[in-house]
Amino acid sequence: MNFRQQIKDKKMAEMSEDSFNSLNDKVDDLIELCAEMKRENQALKANESSWQTERKQLLDRNQEAKAKLESILVRLKAMDNS
Repeated sequence: MNFRQQIKDKKMAEMSEDSFNSLNDKVDDLIELCAEMKRENQALKANESSWQTERKQLLDRNQEAKAKLESILVRLKAMDNS
């Protein structure tokens, strides 16, 4: 192997190593991003569950208030008719 070929091979090896290192860094970044997104997704799901529970409680309270109001209206009409 001549000197030029050795230089060329060395440059290719350095470029390959640089490319590998760059790719390795990008994969590490993607792994971290994936972990971060997973944590965020879990937090969002927990918040959604909390909001769903609160929504159900509010709907139940609204239904109770509606039933009480209807009962009061029925009694008022009965009083008015007597």
